[in-house]
Formats: sequence, C-alpha cells, structure tokens
Amino acid sequence: MPNSQLARSLLVFAFGLSVLLLGFALWRWQSSESPVQVVRSSGTAAIGGPFELVDQAGEIRSSAEFLGRPMLIYFGYTYCPDICPTSLLAMSQGLELLAEREPALAAPVVPLFITVDPARDTVETMAAYAEHFHERLVALTGSDEQVAEAAKAYRVYYRKAESDSASDYLVDHSGFIYLMDAEGAYLTHLSHDATAEQIAERLQEQLGS
Repeated sequence: MPNSQLARSLLVFAFGLSVLLLGFALWRWQSSESPVQVVRSSGTAAIGGPFELVDQAGEIRSSAEFLGRPMLIYFGYTYCPDICPTSLLAMSQGLELLAEREPALAAPVVPLFITVDPARDTVETMAAYAEHFHERLVALTGSDEQVAEAAKAYRVYYRKAESDSASDYLVDHSGFIYLMDAEGAYLTHLSHDATAEQIAERLQEQLGS
C-alpha cells in the first residue's frame, strides 16, 4: 500500500476513534452532572376546600363547621329532571343501609347537596326539595360567586345550557358523589349512577378502615 494511502487510512481511523471517545466522555459527563429527574406524586387528589354557603334554613354554613365529621357531597340542582334526584336518593338510601349495618360509622356522616343553579335554587326551593331525601341532608345555595368557589374547590364542571327561556333551562354538570374524611380531605368518589348498595359498601370500606 502506498505511504499516502496508508497515512490517509490511519488519519480516518484516528478521527473516528476521537469522535467515539469524545461522545463517550460527553455521555459520562451528562450522566454524572445531569441525572434523570424523577417526579413523584403523593397520590392524593386535589379535591376539596373551604366554602361558605347558605342552607335550607337560611343559615350561613361554612366547611369549617363540618370538620370532625365525614362529608358525602353531591353537586346538582333541583330542576334537574332525572340524574340529580336519582343520585340523591341513592346517596340517602346508601347512608341508611350503612346505618343499619354499622350505626357508629353512619352517625357522623353529613350528606351535603350543593346547587350549581343558584339563580333558581333559592333557600325556599332547596328546603322543599331536601324533604324528599335523607333527614340529615344539608342543602346549600348561595351567590353565583360562592357556588363557583365551592365548585372550583371540588373540580366540578357546570354550565347553563342555551335556552330561549330565562327560567326554563338545563344545567350541564359533572355528577360525582364525593366522600371526604373528618379532616376535609378527599377519600373517594362514586359516579352518579352508583346504587345505594354500592354507596353503602364504599362508605363502609373507607370509613371502617
């Protein structure tokens, strides 16, 4: 092989080796100086928070006064044609089933119904509606701002559906039933179509542990 060709081959080999060594060195440096960041989650849902609303007796009620007692919370509205009354009835019956099985677990639970339609759900309207459900049901309404704040704390979506009528309309909203512990922290939730039996079982599972 001519000397010039041999020299050229050695030069190409040396260049390639240098590139490999440089790449390896950069990889080692990045591994030591910039470790992979591991993001860990606490696993606790960011649901719940303070609220101040008005109950069916016209009394101002804040979330602080329920501390020390678990809360079973549903957001809906009294003019809801089917889902809301069905969910509230299942929630009431589920709490009654728990009372039959585990009276000590059921006794401190506060069932709450918070409206997402404060324009129509006045104190008087909420009082008449609450009579159809659990005897301890606390039905809460308030100003638009107060309701919006409570809904935001519980990650509840709601929106008034378009209608030509100012008084006859539907409200689209999420329909979860939330169970909060005695400290106001989120424990679990159930879908709007949960049965009374399912609600009772979940309550017993969460509150009995």
